[in-house]
This record gives sequence, C-alpha cells and structure tokens, in this order.
Amino acid sequence: MEALPSLPNNLARLNALELAQKYDCPLYVYDSAIMKRQYRRITDAFRVKKLKINYACKALTNQAVLNIFRELGTGLDTVSIQEVLLVFLFFVSAKYEIYTPNCVSIEEINRAVAAGVRINIDNISILEQFGHLHPTVPVCIRINPHIYAGGSSKISVGHIDSKFGISVHQMPHVQRVVEAMGLRVEGLHMHTGSDILAAGVFLQGAEILFNSAREIQDLEYIDFGSCFKEPIKENDIATDIEELGEKLSQRFNEFCQNYGRELTLIFEPGKFLVSEAGAFLTRVNVVKQTTSTVFAGIDSGLNHLIRPMFYDAYHRIINISNPQGKPRIYTVVGYICETDTFGVNRKIPEVREGDVLAFLNAGAYCFSMASNYNSRFRPAEVLIHEGQDYLIRRRENLEDLLQNQVELPIFNSVNV
Repeated sequence: MEALPSLPNNLARLNALELAQKYDCPLYVYDSAIMKRQYRRITDAFRVKKLKINYACKALTNQAVLNIFRELGTGLDTVSIQEVLLVFLFFVSAKYEIYTPNCVSIEEINRAVAAGVRINIDNISILEQFGHLHPTVPVCIRINPHIYAGGSSKISVGHIDSKFGISVHQMPHVQRVVEAMGLRVEGLHMHTGSDILAAGVFLQGAEILFNSAREIQDLEYIDFGSCFKEPIKENDIATDIEELGEKLSQRFNEFCQNYGRELTLIFEPGKFLVSEAGAFLTRVNVVKQTTSTVFAGIDSGLNHLIRPMFYDAYHRIINISNPQGKPRIYTVVGYICETDTFGVNRKIPEVREGDVLAFLNAGAYCFSMASNYNSRFRPAEVLIHEGQDYLIRRRENLEDLLQNQVELPIFNSVNV
C-alpha cells in the first residue's frame, strides 16, 4: 500500500497559502519535479533496447509543461489536429509525434499527414480512404483487444462495446486492405484504459498485440498506450511499475528475438506523468448547514474541475488554512448553477469561510477540461520549477469571454 503525504511536494516546499495570496484563487499549481520523477519511474522500469515515452498532451497542454517533457526527451501523443498544430508552434519535431484520433474526418487526417506526424488509424473505413490517398505514407493500426480494464466504465476503452480501435477479430480484414492498397504498417497500438492495477491484465493485452504483430512484416514499434494508476487516496494502491516493467520487458525482448528485429517499445502516459504533480487551490465562500448536511461552498465548480461529476473521480481535499483543526464532515460543492459536488461526507479539518482548500491529483484533465460555463473565468496556472514559482497562464477576464464574439450592427442602437 502506498500512502500519500499529508501535502504533495509542491505544496510542502512552498507555502500554498502564500501562493493563494500572491496569485488569488482558484489556482492550479504544478510541480515540475514530480513530473520528472514520474517520467524516470517509467524509463527506469523498462529494460529494452529501444524505449520511447510519448506524453499524452491532452492531459495538460500548457506550453511550459510541454517544454519540460521536451527537455526530458519525450515525444507527444496527440488526438486532434489542433493539438498537432499547437505543439508545432513551439518546439516539437514531427518525428516524435503520433496522432491518434477517433471518429475524425479524412480531411483532418490529411492535415496531419501534411504536418508530417505519425498517423494512427482505428477504423477500417478511414484506413481504406487513407490507403487510396496516401499509399506511400507509413501507418500505425490501433487494435481493440476486447479487454475490460481500467478504473471505471468511463475510462475503459478496450472492451467490445468501445468506440476505440479496430477489433482484433477484424485483423484479417485489415490485412486485406493493407495488401490491396500497398500500405506499409510501421506500428501496432493498443490502449485499454487508465488505472489498471494488475500486471497480469496488461500482459494479457500484450499477448493479443504480439499475436497480431506476428502477422505483419517490418514493424518498427509496438505502442501500448498507457494504463498506469497513480495513488489518489491516503493508503491507496497504485500500479507497480517496477513489477510490470520487469515482466513486460522480458516478454517484449523475447518477442523481438522471435520477430527477428529490435522494435521500439512505446508508452503514452498522460495522467501518470502530471496528475500527482498538480494541486488546485480554492477558497471557501460559505459554510452552509442544512437539516442533514454541512456544505462547504467554494469559489469554483464543474467549470474548473469536472472530473468528479464526469468520471466520478476522487480528489483528496485538504484544508491548508487549518490543517490541525478538529475534523468534521463536509460535502464540498461548487458555485455553478448545477449540482457540482466535489466530495460527499468528507472528513476535513474544520472549514471556515475564507479558508483555502487544496484538491490533490489535479494536474491531469482538470484545466484541460475547464470551461467558461456560467460565464465564469478560467483560473490562472502556476508552475513550481527548481524552487521558484512562475505564472504560466494568467487568469481570464471579461475581455477574454468577449474576444471571439462578433458584434452585429443592428444592435448598435437601442430604442429606449
């Protein structure tokens, strides 16, 4: 069992209350040291001749974070043409970027081909169109292994009813399309879902991928997506990266030897790399006691952190203003005109109006899924890097809400 510290490293090293005072709330805070630690855990665990880590940038696309992973030597996993173009504005070489879309048009894929990124295709219709338009462009095939894995039904993407990937049972059809079009398949890809704990489940999927790989000549890489679970609760369990690394490395090396060439082993972690590195600071607007519940209402809502409502995700909540206070039971809610409940019946040191609450594991899919619902502004982001705090995104204002709206001349004058 792996226990979380009372405060994550980014809040322990710098006074989170000072950050809240300096930058105001709500506020996202990220720690580059934890990102680097998580990256090294993966690279140290897998002992293969060729290993590549592609950061799944949909988790957090701030350019400062992308630059951290660039310096570490990662590639990028992108899922939209906008992500492809966004990262190209800054630094990323197309050689190290893979584009893994789902249910997009062939026109978007054409734009990705023009950008020069590696293309990963997950349905036969698009594969046929791709082969007709780009017969000389190498392609990767995403397989659905029909494995139900992951922390919940909303993040399990490798089962038979999932929209992702080409069924492993359709690989003979894929082979016919590849041969008819003269395509070169350079890689096979699989992603079963996040939060897989047992190495055995992952290895089961690996064997399915290896079986398909044997039928394809001249592969360059096998991409296992990502699945690693990080601890989110006190005394929570997490993926044993070291055990998985030892077992999968051995099996991958055996496969390469039998296949007759050294392939690259690729992973695409997103949440594992940045989730634990982030904290979300909020201020308590009101403590409201009803006949059955004590609510702690904060200055944020599902517009800033939708995961608890969307995924039933758990985020540990800490009162950093009163950490030694007497524990009481609270339901923590937001200020959006919806039922935006972050946590029900949580034991938290006594909460007072004006206190700052920290949500842990807020680095992944928090700001990146934020919105302006209720015309609320999106928060600022701060990066702690080598002991210093840096503002990496300013807080939005009213001009930001209006900048893309077009004023109609017919409304310029109003008769009163």
